[in-house]
Amino acid sequence: MSLAKNKIVFEDCKISCVEIESFSILDNQSILITGGTGFIGKWIAEMVSYINSVSNVNIKLYLLGRDIVKFKEDVPHLAEKSFINFIEQDVRYLHDLPSDINYIIHAAGSPDNREHVSDPLKTIETFYKGTQSLLDAASRIQDLKKIVHLSSHQVYGKNETEQLISENSFGSFEALNIANCYAESKRISETLCSYYKNNLRLPIVILRPFAFIGPYQDIEKPWAINSFIRDAILGGPIRILGNGLTERSYLYASDMAYCILKSLIHGKIGEIYNLGSSTSISLNELAIKIQNQSGSKMEILSRSSKDYLRVSKLVPNTDKIKKELHFKEIFTIDEAINRTILWNQLKRNN
Repeated sequence: MSLAKNKIVFEDCKISCVEIESFSILDNQSILITGGTGFIGKWIAEMVSYINSVSNVNIKLYLLGRDIVKFKEDVPHLAEKSFINFIEQDVRYLHDLPSDINYIIHAAGSPDNREHVSDPLKTIETFYKGTQSLLDAASRIQDLKKIVHLSSHQVYGKNETEQLISENSFGSFEALNIANCYAESKRISETLCSYYKNNLRLPIVILRPFAFIGPYQDIEKPWAINSFIRDAILGGPIRILGNGLTERSYLYASDMAYCILKSLIHGKIGEIYNLGSSTSISLNELAIKIQNQSGSKMEILSRSSKDYLRVSKLVPNTDKIKKELHFKEIFTIDEAINRTILWNQLKRNN
């Protein structure tokens, strides 16, 4: 079963990596990934593993995380790769980094709102103090070419229009709501990036991720598409909690990893890019697609205790990242759902 799961991921990387020759610039370069043992870190490691295995490129990775043991248990095929090195460290207390690092992808921290509400101070510290510690350490690296900082779409606040969200779109924001500690800490982290870019001349690019889906993402996470897939794998029913007209978009994981690596090459210093899919889908439509992909006509239950006056829409305008980073979304939502269900079924059977 593990071989079958790994094959799916390898094929995904092959399909998404449409311009593998562009990564020749990363030959014999070292990339540090903070949060390297999480969902994003695993996928970047998979993409680099694919690139190294089928081309003449030799990319070295440093994965920084707090639980290296769990990473080795989850993905032993990656843990044994000679090009991967581990740094077991809490990013908040980071001081020194290996001197041979050329690129940094700052992806530390969880977007799980349950963690933010239960320990908001830790959330704020992870993104504010963690980002400051990383940038301080990065300022002492001699041959640093670029830092890609992963922020969040939540910095935009509420989108109260039907328009796609562009990089200069900002809606209303409740600063005194403790549930917004994640978004606020992401905002101040972007401000830190601006300071270090302007005052210390650090070569920083900012990506604002939206929603992703794919293998390695925990389907117990409290997001609609994860819950729907979990419900379907367990035999249903699929439960829609909240407004079924809510619109979101989902970028498949291998497309995400490929785009992040492309940002190391083409991302312009000082610029901000949306990272996600521009193809919107309502939760009602999403539930039906997952129902159809599961091969069983299980029931879809829609439950809400309130009437909604406005439809929530969080979908990015991706024109900028397509133009400047040469990014093209490869996997459709149907393909993304199919691959994710298949991988999770294999994981469950294993």
